Amino acid sequence: MATGILGQSAPSATTNTTVYTVPSSTIASFNISICNRSSSTSAIVRIAISATGTPGNSEYIEYDVLVLPNSVLERTGLVANATKNVVVYSDVANISVSVYGYEGAA
Repeated sequence: MATGILGQSAPSATTNTTVYTVPSSTIASFNISICNRSSSTSAIVRIAISATGTPGNSEYIEYDVLVLPNSVLERTGLVANATKNVVVYSDVANISVSVYGYEGAA
């Protein structure tokens, strides 16, 4: 069982990116941090906890949220069951995503 950083990515623009997948027979408690590294361009981001790498409408927890230049969007206290994916999308490529938390037996 992992603790600390569970997944990190610098996603390409306009692409759904799976940053973390909860292992089978595991439950995860975690936070998501999205950092906009640009000093001049805002980012529009989406976050989903989904069954696949292509989220359905009901799986989004953030949708088209504005992250200002040099700013952070953070969601805390999230829990997901085995095999769920944390999927992130951004309209620009200058973001970094970190998923950090704890995995335990389901």
